[in-house]
Amino acid sequence: MFNGEGHSVRTHDLLEIDAKQLLSSQASAPKWVEGELRESPFTVVRRGLAPGNQIPIGVRGTERNQRWATFCHPKFVKNILTPSQLLTCAIPISRANAIPGLRALDLLKERWMHFVLPWGPGGSVGFELASSRHAAKPSSDLDIVIYAEKRMTAEEAKSVCDHAMNLPAVVDIRVETPICGFSLKDFAGRGPAAILLRLPRGIVFAKDPWGDEIGSMDPNYAAARSILLNRDCGRLRKNEFRRTDVQMNRRKGAAK
Repeated sequence: MFNGEGHSVRTHDLLEIDAKQLLSSQASAPKWVEGELRESPFTVVRRGLAPGNQIPIGVRGTERNQRWATFCHPKFVKNILTPSQLLTCAIPISRANAIPGLRALDLLKERWMHFVLPWGPGGSVGFELASSRHAAKPSSDLDIVIYAEKRMTAEEAKSVCDHAMNLPAVVDIRVETPICGFSLKDFAGRGPAAILLRLPRGIVFAKDPWGDEIGSMDPNYAAARSILLNRDCGRLRKNEFRRTDVQMNRRKGAAK
């Protein structure tokens, strides 16, 4: 979680930014970045250590090798779109027919109608829904982000994974705790073994993604935990799904 200038963002959030101001603050941006941001001024919050109150972001181009990691001052942020908000975006029928990942998302929304935790699309599908730019391809996986502020059991994780099987596209589910990120599939099938956890400082292997010993490795952990302790966090119960309604006022229009 990153805070500053009245903004609070999390890894995988999409930021609509002032491209002109961001570019003027970057002396080493690749040549392709200016054209991409002027056409589609959206960036994704990435995991990483940031100087001061800067936000670590990633800029994506049209090609797979066009990915640029940098930092954004909160004053350059015009709008924040969370993965959960993207669930309200209408998917045009023509795109759903052409892109298995988009079609899979529509089906997953029906299956996870009662899912209690905040979730939504990330990756190319999430970027397309946020920017209205055709970023997802027929071969694209459906990346899903779940924000789990409280501890899940392996049994609960397996139940969630089971509800995402046999869809038109491969579904890659990532869980974000206040401390780290990890693969839900790895956690569901880990048994007694440690799994790979992604922290701002890098990769570690551990058994408990919510453990204090992991939090001690993250300089942002103490601040994030103090915020979360004052929030009413939902808890995932076995075999029970309940989706919280999310409003997204800036997006409108129906599927065509």
